[in-house]
Amino acid sequence: MALAFCSMMATAEVKLPAVIGSGMVLQQQTDVNLWGEAKANAKVVIAPSWTKQKFTTRAGSDGQWKTVVPTTKAGGPYTITFSDGTKQKTVLTDVLLGEVWICGGQSNMEMPVGGFMSQPVEGGIEASLEAYKYPDIRMFTVPRCTSDTPVFDCDTTWRLSTPLTVRTFSAMAYFFGRELSRMLGVPVGLITSNWGGTVIEAWMSRAAIDATPRQRPQYETGRRGPNASSVLYNGMICPIKGFTAKGFIWYQGEANRGAWMDYAELQKSLIRNWRTDWGNLAMPFYITQIAPYCYEGPQWRLNALFIDQQYKAADETPHCGIASTTDIGEYGIIHPAKKQPIARRLAWMALADNYGFEGLPCRSPRFKSFEEKDGKLTLHFHNLTHAHNYTVSDPTQQDCFLWKSPKGFEVAGADRKFYPAKANMPWSQNTIEVWSDSVPHPVAVRYAYRNWDGEANVITQTGLPLPSFRTDDWPIDDLVPPQKK
Repeated sequence: MALAFCSMMATAEVKLPAVIGSGMVLQQQTDVNLWGEAKANAKVVIAPSWTKQKFTTRAGSDGQWKTVVPTTKAGGPYTITFSDGTKQKTVLTDVLLGEVWICGGQSNMEMPVGGFMSQPVEGGIEASLEAYKYPDIRMFTVPRCTSDTPVFDCDTTWRLSTPLTVRTFSAMAYFFGRELSRMLGVPVGLITSNWGGTVIEAWMSRAAIDATPRQRPQYETGRRGPNASSVLYNGMICPIKGFTAKGFIWYQGEANRGAWMDYAELQKSLIRNWRTDWGNLAMPFYITQIAPYCYEGPQWRLNALFIDQQYKAADETPHCGIASTTDIGEYGIIHPAKKQPIARRLAWMALADNYGFEGLPCRSPRFKSFEEKDGKLTLHFHNLTHAHNYTVSDPTQQDCFLWKSPKGFEVAGADRKFYPAKANMPWSQNTIEVWSDSVPHPVAVRYAYRNWDGEANVITQTGLPLPSFRTDDWPIDDLVPPQKK
């Protein structure tokens, strides 16, 4: 059920943008940004019901005003009354204080709980039916809009959690918010701005794009519609820009694979761009690794190279993390049905990093180093317990490999020719041994380093998969299929 939008009534003297509306969630225990329009030079009085204090600001000669109001701990519902000295007042109702997250990206962020046509979301029906269990989850979807210049409002409302609204809302955003709601026990506000098939440059300001060092800037030229540079930033980020929030989650990248070599720098620039717009350069930003998919063919390696860029961006950006998806891709469907595990991994990072929860398995294992002996490579990894030590104090290290026969590895010698590798997990060591009878002296190893590797199966006992990786930096000649003449 859509909430009535009280703030834009024709009789009201103080007008507010859509994102500041009845049914919204405001970030708790901080100073939140409020803005709107009134008569020129009018004094605007703001009276939130969670405090007896009133707050005043003055509109400019153009009628625009902006101010901050302090919030208390999570709770509600509250009202906020806005007035400019006339008899007419703008009153927002059913306002909650809690945790607010901005959720952006392309079609895998857009994919609703109810799924796309012939592409269901696993557990989506159950989630829709259980919507009433989470009345304090509130949802705001920015409508699709392209613009060559910044737009500062949109036509939509905050929505309550009902079977219909949940079914049509971003699955990634909803499942992420539901995990936070379960663990924190506070209201959660989710603002999603997404558009399928769009490139990252569309979501960045022109200034941010121009400041990004790139190897192939020519890929930007010639793009039209929603893929033109900055048009979605102008039309779909500016309307919510600055709405006080805890952090961001992001699922995008498939549309940028062709220019993979520039993606890490673009991702870092987008993060700086948005953090600057929200006035907090330490704002958490959690990325979703794009999932394995056949693309040009399962054996080609463009997807793996792009994923390297995603991890590079996350590794080089403070207050950032990335959720691995090596285990949830689907060979012939670019939109994985398993959205809940991905959202849970993002939520675990937020809960551990930003809310102080200990003991959560919030980081996937990552390749660290290897050593060669008697024709075998022994691989070591980050984010795992040390051998025989399950009492380490660092909660991010309390995980270990699920003991099984590992698959998905390749090794090469000095000739740079890769061969499928055999692999073994020594009991309780959290290392992996790899070798090939065709490579007597291996010097490099790759794991799941293709668009799709149906055999790759390394995962921890808490369900976190090992991301694809390579130890070499050699040129790759099987990146994409040869062009047909």
